[in-house]
Amino acid sequence: MSDQQLLIIDDDATFARVLARALGSRGFEVITASNADEARALTRRHQPRYCVLDLKLGEENGLRLIPELQALVPEIRVLLLTGYASIATAVEAIKRGAHDYLSKPVDADAVVRALLDGDTNAGDDELIDAPEAPLALRRLEWEHIQRVLTECDGNISETARRLGMHRRTLQRKLSKHPVRERPDSED
Repeated sequence: MSDQQLLIIDDDATFARVLARALGSRGFEVITASNADEARALTRRHQPRYCVLDLKLGEENGLRLIPELQALVPEIRVLLLTGYASIATAVEAIKRGAHDYLSKPVDADAVVRALLDGDTNAGDDELIDAPEAPLALRRLEWEHIQRVLTECDGNISETARRLGMHRRTLQRKLSKHPVRERPDSED
């Protein structure tokens, strides 16, 4: 798999280094970028077949980078990673051209499966399937905030205006980790 060049784009240097080492040991030829400009330059220069892209790159939004990478390398397979998972973000990532979407923390084997699985375009639409049990109200709020934030291209002030809340309140909600869904075995 030595001709399988992989670009990791993540502003967390430690995470990128650990993931690069793990994927390199699995046969990928790994290059890393810590921001969008560096990612564009490396994509032009190396024409990677695969890309692991973080949703949040400092102040930048990884979603915006997906179409740009595909314009540079049409056959690139983009896997979007995020620590702030939401259904709205997953759907938006797929709409923009990502081949898959995973929540951090993630192990290297899951990344490899996501990158290599579906080369034959098998219909993996389980990300956007509705859950069997209704989501908790806090989780629904988190999903809605993420959807509106995505629609506003990450603009906090515009998102707060559309949601009818104070900007600082929205920032507090966004600084918290996403609401976790409870396991099926609730008592």
